[in-house]
Amino acid sequence: MILIADSGSTKTHWCLMAANGQTSEFFTDGINPFYQTSDGIKASISNQLLPQMGHLMWVGPVTDIFFYGAGCTPEKKKLVVEALQACFRQAAVTVESDMVGAARGLIGHTDGIACILGTGSNSCLFDGTNIVKNVPALGFILGDEGSGAVLGKRLVADLLKNQLGEELKQKFLTQYNTTQAEIIDNVYRKPFPNRYLASMSKFAAENIDNPQIYALVYDHFNQFVVRNLKQYPVLPVGFIGSIAYYYQDVLKKVLADNGFQLAQILQSPMEGLKEYHKGDIKPAEA
Repeated sequence: MILIADSGSTKTHWCLMAANGQTSEFFTDGINPFYQTSDGIKASISNQLLPQMGHLMWVGPVTDIFFYGAGCTPEKKKLVVEALQACFRQAAVTVESDMVGAARGLIGHTDGIACILGTGSNSCLFDGTNIVKNVPALGFILGDEGSGAVLGKRLVADLLKNQLGEELKQKFLTQYNTTQAEIIDNVYRKPFPNRYLASMSKFAAENIDNPQIYALVYDHFNQFVVRNLKQYPVLPVGFIGSIAYYYQDVLKKVLADNGFQLAQILQSPMEGLKEYHKGDIKPAEA
């Protein structure tokens, strides 16, 4: 029995797969070793994932775990491995970046450009087995163009600086039942400001028919293309993530205007990852 995880900063999508083909999927809060300790990750798994798995009568020992996550750089992987091994003592644990997960789930064993546009963003050139080139994402302060966190950051900044008109500003503050002071507190003093800002980006989707909002979103995706995609060879481009999925009409327009061929846009890489890891499931004991 294997356990696959696709984790962003906001949520983690888990899939348990048995040798007989039976599967079950779960969702927990996001796991990101850039923002969490090994003990914090262990607590999240213990308190959120294990109780869900415990309700299933068919679950046996997990032999292998394949975890793909945001923030899982070579330096930070160890934190996730330690937490998973503490919770699943019989399992062999493999931890890779969310970018590897996106490429394997989106492209499989072919070559192309894979992109993530969710709470954060990233991109890579994939040869069917490995990432051969990656423009660094740099996080929502220095990079993450195209992401929900950066879209939320720019949207909130433009609203509070009166760049989008008083009507939109008041609509936003009323809808989120917030104030400028509360926003500043959440961004600068509370944990996970990237999640907070990404949650605000939904306002743009709800008001995309407003010409100013549309222009803001268009420019947001154009920055992702200019600062990331134009550094790769000309190949079909695939996207995974909630921002790519829910803003796909604007994203498709930006890609076409820049001469890129779109492969597909998926909300999650999990279906592709299940296919990719079918061969890793060990037969049930005789």
